[in-house]
Amino acid sequence: MTATLEPPDILSPEFARDPYSAYRLLRDEFPLVWHEGMQTYVISRYEDVQRAFKDPVFTSENYAWQLEPVHGRTILQMEGREHSTHRSLVAPAFRGKELQEHFGPTIRRNSRELVDAFRADGHVDLVDAYATRFPINVIVDMLGLPRTDHDRFHGWYTSIMGFLGNLAGDEAVAAEGLRTKAEFEDYMIPRIRERRENPGDDLLSTLCAAEIDGESMTDEEIKAFCSLLLTAGGETTDKAITSLMADLVAHPEQLEAVRRDRSLIPAAFAETLRWSPPVHMIMRQPSEDVTLSGGVVEAGRTVTCLIGAANRDDRRFDRPDVFDVLRADLDHSRAFSAAADHLAFCLGRHFCVGALLSLFEIEVGMNDLLDAMADIRFAGGEAPPETGVFTRAPGRLLLEFTPR
Repeated sequence: MTATLEPPDILSPEFARDPYSAYRLLRDEFPLVWHEGMQTYVISRYEDVQRAFKDPVFTSENYAWQLEPVHGRTILQMEGREHSTHRSLVAPAFRGKELQEHFGPTIRRNSRELVDAFRADGHVDLVDAYATRFPINVIVDMLGLPRTDHDRFHGWYTSIMGFLGNLAGDEAVAAEGLRTKAEFEDYMIPRIRERRENPGDDLLSTLCAAEIDGESMTDEEIKAFCSLLLTAGGETTDKAITSLMADLVAHPEQLEAVRRDRSLIPAAFAETLRWSPPVHMIMRQPSEDVTLSGGVVEAGRTVTCLIGAANRDDRRFDRPDVFDVLRADLDHSRAFSAAADHLAFCLGRHFCVGALLSLFEIEVGMNDLLDAMADIRFAGGEAPPETGVFTRAPGRLLLEFTPR
């Protein structure tokens, strides 16, 4: 008797330990599968996930229950003119020249301070000492908020990410996320109102003053955007730095190539976004019935798009399970635009507005780390395991190095 093949359960411990084997089975045998516990369809092939991110039939209405309870209503939920207007209000602060000239010194200072704290030690847990701190500290400083509140924001960030990654529905985690939302609102709203009265040279003042065709953002919309920035901007850079360093240390010849030629840092980052992306799944909701590989998704159903699976689809990438900084089928010239080959920042109208901020932080951070650390190796000799399902990276990255 032949055993019946069952689709992997994305909430199972086995999946959490090794999603990549499960991704392969899903792509090949179950490109469209219904997950009863999460009440969602799961898609895993590159062409399907790419379509879900680009085709207007796929909406972001799912964020009303997924994100709004902890952030408030954000730009991610908006469509049409409302979305384009709000994106135009916030996007200028995150474009290349404005970003580098206005916030470059803040980004460089924060990276340097964190690296200086361990550069002479010869060992570090890069997650605790650097990766989780750097992007959050940068966001706090960009907003013009007190540097003494860095630790407070780090705690809020951790709590909100716990809420967003709570796929199993743990009630305590959910309650902590809602408590954090209330604390964050009590903190931010008075400061937003104060900044409207006394604007400065910071991102919060820019958001308060931004106006297009007579439209500006309300206090609540600015607070929601800051909450979104804290998590979306923090989590991608936090886990990207961790995974990029882990990927390079696990491939010493590529690490040395990047050390010798720092212009390869964006290419290495792009390959990490493909091979071990910070965010492994994002949800969408079609406004009408839509046919994908494996069948039909009914209008209004949630669709979980497995970025981690799509980015390793051999229908799209050659040798997809191989980490290759110089891979030919990943166009580095558009890797941080809405036309990227990898799917880590989504695509189309909801492409991550902070992609260039993330790239700039990675370039600054990796240069500082490589300048401070020679002969980088894993403590104990083995690469650490990745952890997480919704977002994923090593939970600790214990490195030994020769101080430079």
